[in-house]
Amino acid sequence: MKREEEKRRVKKREKWLVVLGVILHGVYMLSIFDIYFKTPIVHGMDPVKPRFSPPAKRLILLVADGLRADKFYEPDEKGNYRAPFLRSVIKEKGRWGVSHARPPTESRPGHVAIIAGFYEDPSAVTKGWKANPVEFDSVFNQSHHIFSYGSPDIVPIFCGALPHSTWNTYPHEFEDFATDASFLDEWSFDQFHSLLNKSKEDKKLQQLLEQDNVVIFLHLLGCDSNGHAHRPFSSIYLNNVKVVDRIAERVYEIVEDHFKDNQTAYIFTADHGMSDKGSHGDGHPTNTDTPLVAWGAGVKAPQPISGNHSDCGFRFVDEHSHDTPTPNEWGLGGIERVDVNQADISPLMSTLLGMPCPVNSVGSLPLDYIDFSEPFKPLTNYLSMLDKIEEHVSSREYPNAMKLSENLRKLALEGLHYFQTYDWMMLMTVITLGYIGWIIYLIVHVLQSYTSWPGKMMKKEEADHQEKKPRKVYILGGLLMGAFSVILLIERSPPLYHAYTAMTVFLWTKILSEYQFLNALRRRVHEEKLGYFIKLVAYCVVSVLLLEFLVHSFTERKLYSACFLVTGVVAPFYLYRAIPRRCWIPAFICVSCWCLSVFTLMPAEIPDNTLLVVASGGLIVIVGGAARWLELHSEDNKYCLHILNHELTKPKLPMLFHLQAFLVGVSSIMVPLSTSHRTQNQELLVLHQLINWFVAGVSLVLPLFSAPSLLSRLTSIFLGFAPAFLLLSIGYEALFYAAFSLVLMAWILFENSILTLSRAKRSTSSQDSIAEEISAEHADRPLQLSDVRIPLVFMVLFNVAFFGTGNFASIASFEISSVYRFITIFSPFLMAALLIFKLFIPFMLVM
Repeated sequence: MKREEEKRRVKKREKWLVVLGVILHGVYMLSIFDIYFKTPIVHGMDPVKPRFSPPAKRLILLVADGLRADKFYEPDEKGNYRAPFLRSVIKEKGRWGVSHARPPTESRPGHVAIIAGFYEDPSAVTKGWKANPVEFDSVFNQSHHIFSYGSPDIVPIFCGALPHSTWNTYPHEFEDFATDASFLDEWSFDQFHSLLNKSKEDKKLQQLLEQDNVVIFLHLLGCDSNGHAHRPFSSIYLNNVKVVDRIAERVYEIVEDHFKDNQTAYIFTADHGMSDKGSHGDGHPTNTDTPLVAWGAGVKAPQPISGNHSDCGFRFVDEHSHDTPTPNEWGLGGIERVDVNQADISPLMSTLLGMPCPVNSVGSLPLDYIDFSEPFKPLTNYLSMLDKIEEHVSSREYPNAMKLSENLRKLALEGLHYFQTYDWMMLMTVITLGYIGWIIYLIVHVLQSYTSWPGKMMKKEEADHQEKKPRKVYILGGLLMGAFSVILLIERSPPLYHAYTAMTVFLWTKILSEYQFLNALRRRVHEEKLGYFIKLVAYCVVSVLLLEFLVHSFTERKLYSACFLVTGVVAPFYLYRAIPRRCWIPAFICVSCWCLSVFTLMPAEIPDNTLLVVASGGLIVIVGGAARWLELHSEDNKYCLHILNHELTKPKLPMLFHLQAFLVGVSSIMVPLSTSHRTQNQELLVLHQLINWFVAGVSLVLPLFSAPSLLSRLTSIFLGFAPAFLLLSIGYEALFYAAFSLVLMAWILFENSILTLSRAKRSTSSQDSIAEEISAEHADRPLQLSDVRIPLVFMVLFNVAFFGTGNFASIASFEISSVYRFITIFSPFLMAALLIFKLFIPFMLVM
């Protein structure tokens, strides 16, 4: 009775711990937004109007979404350049360079940097990068009127709330990755062309177009969509570069023919690049390097290359140096190249139009692009300048004034960064202490509830602890929590700051309330023999080394290959010597570990290989069939039967295995069928789409109807997740699923074997009576020090689940083409959900 009562008390406490854990992790997860996703936008600043006459009345901004700098500047395989018009501009009319973007290299952050001059508001991630959680200033805001045409995911962000805007977008259904998306660029141009034609008959529209400070923005999405669907080295993507160049040429021709005043400035650039595998988001040069071409009113003419650079130590936001050499194949070695940070384009546009820079801009005006007759003329009549700068300007010492102004700007940006990160240290300290407290609190619970080695002394301390409640600890914790709340109230901190500190103080109060238990634990450890103390230290050292191993594996995936090669030898050898009679489990562990070791040697960029995905489906069915056969024909080995927890219980759903194998086969067939339409630039058939969704959805439910025996349940789970993973796979990651599942099975069998052997050692009975002796033992085994092995192995497998085929640092590191068998119309949330589900399937297998 007493033991049952103790179990009920432990279960009740653990229910409370689960609730506390959910609340704690929910609250602490919100700290990510207060630390890393806090808006950099500061309000309350007044725009400063330039004190010079604007060189341009209007500005044309052409943004080729997803256009890489190298694909734009380099020639094709025949030696012909893909952008002949813009190359002629570079050589005859304007300036050029590379615009360096900063991660996340996504469409919205790139456009925010170009148009508003600051690097994306991270809190916009909560809106899917599609809305403004905090309104900000931009070049469009400062303009007299903005005309914009393009994607429904970009144009409304900047024009939707502006009363002085005229804009239009194509339907979302047009963004189909299964087709050649260059027609989207043509659509944007046609809209602008129709606008100019309409203005010839509409006098009000013509007057509006002829006003000062007019901005025309064409968003060209074709390169981005074709890059995702066909890769940036495909003929479709490279042909889209030519399409964009022709659009730029036609825009220039119709604008010059329409206005005939030589007061139009042109900016051509891209928001981000495109990696070789058709994705973007990280800081790789293929994603951060974008083309920049400027010409027209107020822009300098081309200059011969000069070897003098005043900022040789300067680095751009993507860590590229200022003096990056121009590749010879670009054919522009004799013309001066002026690289900029992406946020520098915003003040460049504002200066060309004579408008105030966006108040949130952190960009620097690239003076090498501006054609001013008098150096540093904006400062000549600027009455609010600091004394030293004013003295230099009045004495016409412009280089010194420019240097001081640049230093002032850098200092202002450093102050802005200090302001935005002021609470970082406090928040990270509180959150870190909270997580450490949670870990210690769980360890205390495990020691109290599931171990027996502290013995009678600890039980005596617990009895005394029940009689003497640690009221002083709770009073002290309450006072400390109140003091922190008062301090935070005085500083007008957000409500979540109170929650972070309260949760951390509460955890450490609960830990210190167990001081009698902890004191007894300390004395018990001191009373143990030296051998036990050495063993404890050894486990601690191994745990720390393994954690260091996991940290280094984040950047060096090959470490896992060595890990599984060694494990594939050591673990089977240990079992082979320990198991009383021959068993297939050691060989299975060896083969599964060695197979998995191959995958962390493969490149993170997964090449398309539909046949390999189909073959993986066949392999999954074979593995499932072998497991089924083994379960039905292992009665002869009673030892292995007990390890497998074999029960002659039928599944709740007859023919379950055959149904799951059939669904895996159907998904394998649907892989090439669904892929063939995309390769032929055709839309995904609705029938195929419905079949894929149905097969993936039904297969996930079927493991709930499996038999309770170990091998049956594992096989059913293995086959249940396989169809969805196959349909979301594009290459060798489908094989990784099979190998990783085998290793998970091997781990469970290994632990069951260790448990069975430890129980069998207590008996000197014959081999045939081992199972009977074990079955009669119903008492729960207390945890031992050697059980630390289980969470350590779990952490290794947990990390392999994420890093086995790639890098989990960014969702954009994974192939968006993985979702094309379910959806091809651009839908950020659904596509991201499918990608995350694919990434979490191995994780769910571990759990």
